[in-house]
Amino acid sequence: MDTETLIIGGGLSGLSLARHLSARGDRFLLVEARNRWGGRIFSETHAGGAFDLGPSWFWPGQPRIAALVDALGLTRFDQYADGALSYEEVDGSVQRGRGFASMEGSWRIDGGFGAMTSAIAAALPQDNICLSTKITALEKTESGIIARTETGDDIHARRVVLALPPRLAAQFAFTPALPSDTMTEMAQVATWMAGHAKAFAIYDRPFWRDAGLSGDAMSRKGPLAEIHDASAADGPYALFGFVGLPPAARLDQAALKQAILDQLVRIFGPEAAAPQTLSIKDWTRDPLTATSLDHQPLSYHPHYGMPRALLGLWDGRLVFAGTEVANEFGGYLEGALVAAEAALTQIPATEGAE
Repeated sequence: MDTETLIIGGGLSGLSLARHLSARGDRFLLVEARNRWGGRIFSETHAGGAFDLGPSWFWPGQPRIAALVDALGLTRFDQYADGALSYEEVDGSVQRGRGFASMEGSWRIDGGFGAMTSAIAAALPQDNICLSTKITALEKTESGIIARTETGDDIHARRVVLALPPRLAAQFAFTPALPSDTMTEMAQVATWMAGHAKAFAIYDRPFWRDAGLSGDAMSRKGPLAEIHDASAADGPYALFGFVGLPPAARLDQAALKQAILDQLVRIFGPEAAAPQTLSIKDWTRDPLTATSLDHQPLSYHPHYGMPRALLGLWDGRLVFAGTEVANEFGGYLEGALVAAEAALTQIPATEGAE
């Protein structure tokens, strides 16, 4: 298989770059190792609602994601933030009305952000996109790069864009080997969200709202450290939280689910004990997101950007994209779009393309 530009990674950055190349009339191939598009964008559906187990929000001041939402005909809605907040002390006692709703003013997407990635993929030329295609090795040649798949197939490209976290890209076999400082830098770039786990409890009605609660809670006891209302625009209704335990302490999913239900009851009352469903997405257990270096959740937002050691590799034919190398909004969905735009500037238009 031959192409001009091979994009490895079908998350938002890779999909956005493919969208730009398609609009320009360029020859490209987008491959994704998963059997779905979106990467860390993952919306689970239940009873007609969609719930984001990956990124959940975007904010004013992020123009690219706002423009993309509008261009795709998607509907945004405000994060629910009305009512009192809750704060759980380490002894399990609960206080109300402390602080402010941390995500107030943010927007969510009707249908989840999975609706966005699905819409982008559906609009691309279907012969130019491939799911379930895992790349294992990249070899530089005189005319470009050969990418080898897990099944032994070769893809010949003039250039390759790595639209995935640098730590995942570091797992490829590179021939010739990349410089040692490049490999070191790739390993040091923390993958945003890779160390986290999110839990969703879905209910037939928002009983916490009826009790005058916003659904926002902070906890020093856990296992959820931070909780928000995650209801679909028109129901069903949900609470979601970030699991505050390290990966080794959340291996027993049954015990973790029971501890989460116990906590939700402590904070929101007895109706929280019987959700329609309780789902947990532990990103550290997803080998297409996390490496062993990501098994400690980040307690801060890293200062992302394009490291100098990742520039100009293989005569400029090996290009990094992905939110972790964005020069602004790194780690956010907006950053994925920033990185795609930056990668596009490094790709000459296909000869003869309009």
